[in-house]
Amino acid sequence: MSTIRILIADDQPLMRQGFAMILSAQPDMEVIGEAGTGTAAVEQARKLSPDVIMMDIQMPGMDGIAATRQLRDCKVLILTTFGSQQHVAHALRAGASGFLLKDSTPEQLVHAVRVIASGDALLDPAITRDLIKRALPSLTEPTVPPRFDTLSGRETQVLRLLAQGMSNAEIAGTLVVTEATVKTHVSRLLTKLGLRDRVQAVAAAYQHGLV
Repeated sequence: MSTIRILIADDQPLMRQGFAMILSAQPDMEVIGEAGTGTAAVEQARKLSPDVIMMDIQMPGMDGIAATRQLRDCKVLILTTFGSQQHVAHALRAGASGFLLKDSTPEQLVHAVRVIASGDALLDPAITRDLIKRALPSLTEPTVPPRFDTLSGRETQVLRLLAQGMSNAEIAGTLVVTEATVKTHVSRLLTKLGLRDRVQAVAAAYQHGLV
């Protein structure tokens, strides 16, 4: 079992320590660094090359969104609260791999880190619909709507399940197919729609009314 190396960025020491205790207790996880500011998070990420960065949004100096924008090649899990819809929409556009509520359970936190580390995106089901519908349309520059009509029936089905916050494994279980098959469908639908990743696909699906 490979170890997931994690960097925690949060301006509250107690919050960092709490996250570190939960994650370090997992046999497949190691917290390799902590940062209290966005600037420190960027520096630590470039120095340590973590597999996953847990990034708070509101930090002194450079905030988590600006830091995420500088770390587009990294897998960033944004931590947020119910009152930060616009912040989360900006974070998705900055290149975050997903977001999670700060009041999630330890089990949900561990699951989220594993999902992000595996290359999947994770959008907290509790607030995904509200965040995308309310915040993203006003923040996205006018673009030509994706050609959803180019997708096969199965690809459209996979995209709708992605929009519900499901991982590849969960989609595979729902559709009774292999995880490799799901990955192929995701890759093909991203290519057809001209989108960079799963987060963009989910955002587009909500923004343009597919779901």
